[in-house]
Amino acid sequence: MKYSDLVEVYEELESTSKRLEKTRIIAKFLRTVKVGDLEQVCLLLQGKVFQQYDEAKLGVAARLVLKALATASGESVGVIEKKWKSLGDLGDVGKDILGKKKQATLFSAELTVQKVFDNLTKLSGLVGSGTVGKKVGYVSELLTSAKAAEAKYIVRIVLEELRVGVADGTLRDAIVWAFFGKEIDVDLVGEVEIGNREEYVKYNTLVQEAFDVSNNWGAVAKIAKEKGATGLARVSIKVFIPIKVMLGPKEEDAKSALERVGSPCQAEFKYDGFRIEVHKESDKVELYTRRLEKVTKQFPEVVQYILDHVKGKSFILDCEAVGFDGKSGEYLPFQHISQRIRRKYDIEDLARKLPVELNVFDILFFEGKNMIGEEFGERRKLLEKIVKPVKKKIRPAEGKIVKNEKEVSELYANSLAAGNEGLMLKKLDAPYKPGARVGYMVKLKHAMETFDVVVVGAEWGEGKRAKWLSSFTIAVRKGEEFLGVGKVGTGIKEKAEEGLSFGDMTKLLRPLVVGEEGKTVVVKPKIVLEISFEEIQKSTNYDSGYALRFPRVVRLRDDKGVDEITSLKMVEGAFEGQRK
Repeated sequence: MKYSDLVEVYEELESTSKRLEKTRIIAKFLRTVKVGDLEQVCLLLQGKVFQQYDEAKLGVAARLVLKALATASGESVGVIEKKWKSLGDLGDVGKDILGKKKQATLFSAELTVQKVFDNLTKLSGLVGSGTVGKKVGYVSELLTSAKAAEAKYIVRIVLEELRVGVADGTLRDAIVWAFFGKEIDVDLVGEVEIGNREEYVKYNTLVQEAFDVSNNWGAVAKIAKEKGATGLARVSIKVFIPIKVMLGPKEEDAKSALERVGSPCQAEFKYDGFRIEVHKESDKVELYTRRLEKVTKQFPEVVQYILDHVKGKSFILDCEAVGFDGKSGEYLPFQHISQRIRRKYDIEDLARKLPVELNVFDILFFEGKNMIGEEFGERRKLLEKIVKPVKKKIRPAEGKIVKNEKEVSELYANSLAAGNEGLMLKKLDAPYKPGARVGYMVKLKHAMETFDVVVVGAEWGEGKRAKWLSSFTIAVRKGEEFLGVGKVGTGIKEKAEEGLSFGDMTKLLRPLVVGEEGKTVVVKPKIVLEISFEEIQKSTNYDSGYALRFPRVVRLRDDKGVDEITSLKMVEGAFEGQRK
């Protein structure tokens, strides 16, 4: 497939903000794609080269792209950098300078999707001396052959900043329209209307459930095109392909929580740790975070707990890893142990200093059987049979079946006394719904209002902070957009030993810089912070229409992706609640 065909789709998608129109554009395109190309095309439509759970990453910074553009165009890095500051988008810079590039390209071949994909996947495997030069070579090779518009989107994909508005929901609906359009009477030529609403819901559910257990839109599209509804219904969870964990909405009191999940229900301690999804097949164990990142090497002791204390040849467990003080045995807040997720070296030493206990609270797969459709009560019984509790190593999450508000309140008090955050209440006859907040479980937690926000910009400091980024611009989510709600610096420390520091933030954000003007930088939205605040105000200073008054950084949320941050709708709801 010609890369220019995909670029035409990018341009169409970028020209509209209407979700239904984006769905129509993608659905029409998917119908024309050969089966063998669907996986690559679906990834590239999302601006990705690797699946979310793949350990391979592009790892390309803006400075490297500047060098590749210089090599491909014949312009100096300085000239390109000036144009970048003027246009604010390196993709637009690539389109501009390569539309009138100096170097002859008589022998450049027409780009194909396969060629783009091959060159970009090679970037992740490069290590050792000469790595930067080789990366520049692979990117500049593509740019040299690229037409102006093609260069724009190659640059954006390399920087993981495609920004054409292809969310999971849009891609899901496009697959439904593309391959089941006749069944639901969808016309992809003119105005789109859903003909048979009941059939649409049926196929939409089939496609979503297939994705829930595969985390691969390309594979889902391929099955839908080749094998239809029958093939999708057979897609099942597999060991070593992590799925998005089920989430629980928050409830304010025992009464509302019980109304949500029913009575009796399972009540379990809510730990201030981080989710770990455990996959085991024979003697092989892999650990994944809620962001589907593999962290097996960072937690060697957890791997050993699984091998020694959980019965079964093949299974997938949903767990919470909780840190504790090695001397006192007291549980520690998340921020004390979050560094273990990021650590790549001195792992055994850190494991001794910051040990974790694995609390197992669900089972998704066991000995070849997909368990997510089973009732929670049955899943809980099974995990209690196979997990042998060992103090401060591994155990089923502490809890019991409760029948009324009094029992909930008593267990809640016990959980707080043990140093936990509160309770999780779970509906006994509910299935497991990956990646959703459907009310099959709720969290009961009385705490200060906080938002999870993403950093989208920063400013270089002054005086003794001149070498650090500070005054971080923070944003919430509206669909695929990130809308500003304020700036924050309070809560971040000058000394690393005191907690999350300006040095730490600068190290995390520097590779993510995609624009710079004076002391202000624009960064790729990737770093998530939990923020407390005094109140929410209406504001014209930020594109969300709101501003957080006296925001303060509570902690870095390594375990959360940008798709999980606070939505604008949640901000609006909190603002209305505040007024009342």
